[in-house]
Amino acid sequence: QVQLVESGGGLVQAGGSLRLSCAVSGSQLMLGAPGWYRQAPGMQRELVATYTNIGSTDYAESVKGRFTISRDNAKNTVYLQMNSLKPEDTAVYYCTLRFYTDYARPIWGQGTQVTVSS
Repeated sequence: QVQLVESGGGLVQAGGSLRLSCAVSGSQLMLGAPGWYRQAPGMQRELVATYTNIGSTDYAESVKGRFTISRDNAKNTVYLQMNSLKPEDTAVYYCTLRFYTDYARPIWGQGTQVTVSS
């Protein structure tokens, strides 16, 4: 059974940084395209950053230049480096993994809370 476990969330002041990690177990990260989504209270879940099926990366306009997604296939871990955080970045952040052989059905983690104070 494939599991994704996020860590690294917490409370940070505006302008600060956090790095989220997502550890993959039960399979190999190199077999899919990982990504990060977030959901703020009362809002729909939205894409933050993702690898695509051709190995490129996509970012939400609101985080371009501030957030960076990266992966370490040897460690089976994907990261989200978040800099210059804003209060509007406050949300639960979810890690996802889309296997290349089953791209339409992503695997989701349980989420980690990020709170940015003003």
